Amino acid sequence: MDSCLFCKIAAGQIPSRKVYEDDEIFAFHDIKPARPVHILVIPKRHITSLASSTETDLPVLGRMLAIANRLATEQGSPDGFRLIINTGVIGHQEVQHLHAHIVGGSEPVGPMLKRV
Repeated sequence: MDSCLFCKIAAGQIPSRKVYEDDEIFAFHDIKPARPVHILVIPKRHITSLASSTETDLPVLGRMLAIANRLATEQGSPDGFRLIINTGVIGHQEVQHLHAHIVGGSEPVGPMLKRV
C-alpha cells in the first residue's frame, strides 16, 4: 500500500534501524522502545492485521514466530521475551500493518495485563 508506514519502512523509503531482513520478513528497532529490547517484526507484503490474515498467510506468520527467539537472543534478551501482536481497535493496533513486538531485556517484562 502506497501510504502504509511499515510498507515504506520495509521498502527502504523511510529509514529504520534494521535488525533482520529476508525475502518475506523485515525487523527493526521500535522508535519509542518500551523495554531495553523492543523490535518490530513485519511481513514485507502488506497484511492489515492478524484479523485480516488468511490461510495463504500461514507461511509468513510462521516465519515471523520462528525468527522471534533468534532476534530476541541476538539483541540482548537471551533468557526470554514477550511477543505481542496487537489487533484492531480493541487490541490497540496503531499501525494498520500486521506487526509483532518482541520485548525483553535483562529484567522480567512484568504482568501480562493490568486488572480492571
